[in-house]
Amino acid sequence: MSRLELLVDRDGPLTRAAVLTDGRLTDLHIDHAGRPSLLGAVILGRVERIATGLNGAFVDLGNSLGNGISGLLPAADVRRPILDDGQPHSRPQFNSHRPGAKQAPIGALLRTGQPVLVQVKADAAGAKGPSLTMDITLPGRFLVHAPLGRDIAMSKRLGSGPERAALARRIEQLATGAGWIVRAGAAQVSDELLAAESEALHLQWRAIRDDARAGSVPRLLHPGPDAPTRALIEQGAAAPDAILVDDPPPAGGIRIGGIKIGDGPLLSSLRDWCGHHAPDLLLRLGGHTDAQRLFDLRDLDSAIAELLDVRVPLPLGGSLVIERTEALTVVDVNAGERGNPLDVNLDAAAEIARQLRLRNVGGIVVVDFVNMRSRGDAERVLAALSQAVESDPVQTQVYGMSKLGLVELTRARRGTPLAALLRP
Repeated sequence: MSRLELLVDRDGPLTRAAVLTDGRLTDLHIDHAGRPSLLGAVILGRVERIATGLNGAFVDLGNSLGNGISGLLPAADVRRPILDDGQPHSRPQFNSHRPGAKQAPIGALLRTGQPVLVQVKADAAGAKGPSLTMDITLPGRFLVHAPLGRDIAMSKRLGSGPERAALARRIEQLATGAGWIVRAGAAQVSDELLAAESEALHLQWRAIRDDARAGSVPRLLHPGPDAPTRALIEQGAAAPDAILVDDPPPAGGIRIGGIKIGDGPLLSSLRDWCGHHAPDLLLRLGGHTDAQRLFDLRDLDSAIAELLDVRVPLPLGGSLVIERTEALTVVDVNAGERGNPLDVNLDAAAEIARQLRLRNVGGIVVVDFVNMRSRGDAERVLAALSQAVESDPVQTQVYGMSKLGLVELTRARRGTPLAALLRP
């Protein structure tokens, strides 16, 4: 059975959370203090202007990142009713009534000056501001709370057998409040963990809701999860065997012979989160006390630096060349000295999925595999690539192979690409 570890450290402006499977880097989350992310943040914003041509509204998000920014709220992501009394400064109501099947124009849904409760579903990219939605979701390891909904939605990965229906009944009995999305890992955990997580997420929502009903507009109500928390949430039921945090002790902390004594703020924050959301992980969580930096001991700095390289060697020979353009990402598979195109491409499929996840590549991706001898070989490679991206928590869709032998896929944009976070 594979050994899973989560290693967390703070390196200058970077907070890094690296997931290792049997010692190999398989997932990476980074926060940059100078380039903060709003992904997942819940904000009480104000409609700045109606963009009829885009069928959306620009929403003033205030100083959530230290300077005033605006995000785009499409009409498809508006939820009504929004106001208590129709006045521009009134407070939003919290219910799940959606526009009808025929999409109403944005001008019929919102008006300038209205307060709206929104969540950032994609960070700003280039000249585009953050993308917003009014479908608030609060993610956990096993459940996602969608408090403006009323149903229990099941992950497609749970299949369609009787176990799926049985799990839905369990959640209906255990979960606090309404509106839940059940992740695949929920089937593997105890009732106690499911009930504890649902309670924590529901309390989180109640705090957001109550805070939105008082105070200034616009303002940040709830930040998105930080790098270590995102790593734990996205691992789902695959709980790390060990969570080590390399975090300087607080001011006045004790060092004995170079050994750090006491919790730093990063470890303290993660311990608090686990206490509320993941009590089963508390005994696996600890501070790194060695005098040598944790990432140095595991040679992770060089592994992360390699993710900025254009060329990626494949485990069994050959290589990938990954190049980003303004419109898309291109991946070229090179066979090297290996003779069998099928073996090279199967090797490449797994590494492509890993690289897209580690580099946080979003948008359109085009892969040029080594030419194959038969249609059957091409179908095997497509199946291998589809299977390799299945475990990616970010929605990834493989569309097939063109007549020129190019494979097209898309990966949803989530957060800031690694290259942008690590640039000088």
